[in-house]
Amino acid sequence: MTDKIKILAISGSTRKSSSNHLLIKAIADLAADKFEVSLFEGLTDIPHFNPDLDNGNAPAQVVDFRKQLDAADAILICTPEYAIGVPGTLKNAVDWTVSSMQFSKKPVALVTAGTSGFKAHQSLLGTLLIIEAKITNETQLVISGVKTKMNEQGIITNEETLDGVNKLIASLAGIVDNSVTELLPAPTLF
Repeated sequence: MTDKIKILAISGSTRKSSSNHLLIKAIADLAADKFEVSLFEGLTDIPHFNPDLDNGNAPAQVVDFRKQLDAADAILICTPEYAIGVPGTLKNAVDWTVSSMQFSKKPVALVTAGTSGFKAHQSLLGTLLIIEAKITNETQLVISGVKTKMNEQGIITNEETLDGVNKLIASLAGIVDNSVTELLPAPTLF
């Protein structure tokens, strides 16, 4: 593969100096030979989800978000956990894609990095699977105690974390080029 994989990175944190922004930078640096990473900057500009506004004339911020998702070969989501849940701004943005299906069949890597992260991770993973995102066991990672595992320059200092991130990069690239085919199944609905 000669062309780099276009990755749209979405940070669930609205803080500019967050650990999740640093983690996106670390992943972009580690995968510089494979990925061209661009950060979605408009998360806080997306209006509250309202199906009545999604009738063929969605708000401009939503249209822009959807276009950026469509143009990407894959999506990287790095998010903290707030009060054992998914940050509202991130969940709101994902909700705007349900009817337009930007995540359907799209390779996605999900990293939840914070103090803990397990509850938010499971919640967002369930959402992504039900809207048909392509995810493997290796393209998802929970990094608890993230501030102890990377430095302020965005360099991962914990070997186990670094190994997990490198596996995530390889698996995401593999989904894009179809060499990785063992995806997580969508939940069964009753």
